[in-house]
Amino acid sequence: MIHVEVVFALPETVTSLTIEVVKGTTVEQAVIQSGIIEKHPEIDATALTLGVWNRTVKPNQELKEGDRIEIYRPLIADPKDARRKRAEKAKEEGRANKVTGGRPIER
Repeated sequence: MIHVEVVFALPETVTSLTIEVVKGTTVEQAVIQSGIIEKHPEIDATALTLGVWNRTVKPNQELKEGDRIEIYRPLIADPKDARRKRAEKAKEEGRANKVTGGRPIER
């Protein structure tokens, strides 16, 4: 038997459960065994994005003693789209060169 931690965070709360599982248990199996999905109905069990110690992993990865399983929430905004909007705003405000996107040359 090994001990692992299953964690799910919302902006206002964090749920952390330490469970004991059989050696050879996968990340997905441990999440199901922990019961965290029943405690948080907002978790979509059909589309889990999981990580172990801050690294995204496949659901079938086997666990090791002391692993911390993290259940990730979907992104609210696409990071590339958000970066593009910030760059456009900087160009409009004169903080960036309209052609190159770099800082404008001050003369």
